[in-house]
Amino acid sequence: MSVKVAFIFIAPEVDCNSHRATINSPIVSLSVVGVKNYEEAQKVALQLVEDGITAIELCAGFGTDGTALVAKAVGDKAIVGVVRFDLHPAFNHQSGDKVFNK
Repeated sequence: MSVKVAFIFIAPEVDCNSHRATINSPIVSLSVVGVKNYEEAQKVALQLVEDGITAIELCAGFGTDGTALVAKAVGDKAIVGVVRFDLHPAFNHQSGDKVFNK
């Protein structure tokens, strides 16, 4: 039986319904989902834990505020980790907090 985990990436104009995929391996079932903002990330994270996801990794586009919002949304239903770039190259070297936490 494989562990169900997820990776959430964030970028403007992403559609969480179509920008997603699942990769199944003998050890891990990895769901990858794109979201357009922090609010959507919280909703998607809750849906993922309802589907049995036990760990969520957030892309470097999430700042500390965004990471905290997702972690608070899922509570103790899943662990949340993050890839870290304090200034993300895809966002003109700004934190996701500046771009998405408006």
